[in-house]
Amino acid sequence: MDHEQVPVLDALAAYHAERQLPFAPPGHKQGRGADPRVRATLGDAVFRGDLLAMNGLDDRTSSRRVLQRAQELMADAVGAEHTFFSTCGSSLSVKAAMLSVAGPHEELLIGRDAHKSVVSGLVLAGIRPVWVDPQWDPDLHLAHPPSAETYAEAFARHPDARGALVTTPTPYGTCSDLAAIAEVCHRHGVPLVVDEAWGAHLPFHPDLPTWAMDAGADVCVTSVHKMGSGLEQGSVFHLQGDLVDPAALRSREDLLGTTSSSVLIYAALDGWRRQMVQHGRALYDDALALAASVRARTEEIDGLHVHGREDFCGPGRAVDLDPLQLVIDVSGLGVSGYRAVDALRTQGLSLHFGDHRRINAQLTHADDAASADALLAGLHRLAAEARGLPRDSPVEVPGPDGLRTEQVALPRDAFFGPVSDVPWQEAEGRVAAEMLTPYPPGIPAALPGERLTREVLRYLRTGVEAGMVVPDAADPGLDTVRVVAEG
Repeated sequence: MDHEQVPVLDALAAYHAERQLPFAPPGHKQGRGADPRVRATLGDAVFRGDLLAMNGLDDRTSSRRVLQRAQELMADAVGAEHTFFSTCGSSLSVKAAMLSVAGPHEELLIGRDAHKSVVSGLVLAGIRPVWVDPQWDPDLHLAHPPSAETYAEAFARHPDARGALVTTPTPYGTCSDLAAIAEVCHRHGVPLVVDEAWGAHLPFHPDLPTWAMDAGADVCVTSVHKMGSGLEQGSVFHLQGDLVDPAALRSREDLLGTTSSSVLIYAALDGWRRQMVQHGRALYDDALALAASVRARTEEIDGLHVHGREDFCGPGRAVDLDPLQLVIDVSGLGVSGYRAVDALRTQGLSLHFGDHRRINAQLTHADDAASADALLAGLHRLAAEARGLPRDSPVEVPGPDGLRTEQVALPRDAFFGPVSDVPWQEAEGRVAAEMLTPYPPGIPAALPGERLTREVLRYLRTGVEAGMVVPDAADPGLDTVRVVAEG
């Protein structure tokens, strides 16, 4: 296919060349009605590119197949059979994938390190989760993706499961053995869905971890805004094989998605695909070399340690690591990752996340020597000034047995049933009616239908006291917890 083509961008240019005068949404009419103070901040181009997808970007019957052609080019670029664009982020895409595989009360094997959007899908669909435990590093207090053997054991216990879902890479850049998990699924005649939100770049360089379609996955969900050049909410999901009906996948996306899709997001997805096909290999040659340099130079800073393959990969751990995710242990400075991220922000450096002992600086093809030098200068200042940063009480991070809670009710039933709010000290043994998700990275520590344990409650409470954010809780301060009402 001709990847010089950019159907969405070309159609947007043609719309303006035709000097169309809109008498349809959006109401700002190409920015003419927008507040000048808003235009001064956002720029006129944002409003000029914001138009209807149907009877705007394309005609009312979509006869030009603008979006369809853009999706076909994306599929060709990455070697998928079908590709669908989403302007509601991978949070929608992964729900559409789940609903295409399993229905109400049907079982789906899911890694317990799944993002909160997966749990939202369980609540909406009434799917019965069969949780597959991640691999736990007791020294680093960090979970790696579940192994293929663990999925095989789960299938042996639940032979009627409709499929499996795995999250890889994790927000920490660690990757599972997708080929082995896909083989387990296909041996049982069911599909593998991969939440590869952090892997948009993986198809475009051989030195990056193997991406889901090459590993044999059936459906892959990717957030192009995370590691690619997409705008926020720009997501794609890819399909191959015959275990998932493409018409069903499209209909689930249509059920959940918006009827007012953003042409701006479509255009950025379209342009990113062209950029990657034409220049991706060279861009990631440079990005990987830069990452190697930043890793080495960060390791020289007293009190900091950059986690690499030697820490994260091996038996009982991940099988691969995305080197563009710089996960830096700051415990040697005597501060938490929460405080380190806050301190770096005061220097004008916005990092991806911090946890109880680590920070994450994400590099992409957009970085260069100047941004790398700015990051390193900030890390040097952090190390030099760490003694003056606030000290928090330690976060009580339990081991896997303490973190693992029992699922005693369907997430949907617990979420939508009668609830009550109780002091967190009295929530032990009660059934959660809400998600409690340290964010980022957005992996729920407790979810609707799970029985709360003292260890999980203490982890969340001490985490909040140390700077952890739990935004989806009814009470983000966790003075109270929402539980299933008794009696």
